[in-house]
Amino acid sequence: MAVAADLAASDGAERAVAGALDRFGTVDVLVNNAGAGHSYGLTRPGSMDPVHTTPPALWDEVLAINLSSAFHMTRLVVPHMRARGSGSIVNVASIAGYTGLADAHAYTAAKAGLINLTRSLAIAYARDGIRSNVVAPGSIDTPMVRRATLERFADEETRWQLAPMGRPATAEEVAYACLFFAGDESSYCNGSVLAVDGGVTARGAWSVTVPPAAP
Repeated sequence: MAVAADLAASDGAERAVAGALDRFGTVDVLVNNAGAGHSYGLTRPGSMDPVHTTPPALWDEVLAINLSSAFHMTRLVVPHMRARGSGSIVNVASIAGYTGLADAHAYTAAKAGLINLTRSLAIAYARDGIRSNVVAPGSIDTPMVRRATLERFADEETRWQLAPMGRPATAEEVAYACLFFAGDESSYCNGSVLAVDGGVTARGAWSVTVPPAAP
């Protein structure tokens, strides 16, 4: 079942949760995966800039999509999970939430906030049987990343700079990480952060010089 809603707004989140409850009666797992990344800067210029060129309205917009959406959804779902005595919350952040970037500062701030929000949820609701964990992807071969970033890593050598495995992840590889946290296989994981980054953070930083985007 699909529900079209703007999760950056509380009424959109209410519509999504109400649709799930009407259809299924309960929520076992919440995966907060709404987000806007580098491609957002192509349609909303300035949104993926460093702070000195980021308009305040776009700063608020990126944080609303990447961080407040998780707050809105979690706030509505937690009471149902507490009533049942179980639940799993999986927040999809980014390795940029703990490595930082030269640009996209609203994005990195939002993802860092999402990681620490998850840790706080893990502490607050563990006694209610609710686990909260983070999946932190690196570069993923999706439309959101491809045009704005991956197309600028055309040659093989630069791809190896992008990640020690020499390629971006697939969407399925991130989905399997979410599935792990959703299920009983991760029953003692709470407040964990799982990087799906091909080894990028193993070398200490996302240390690659991104070629300039085409005009």
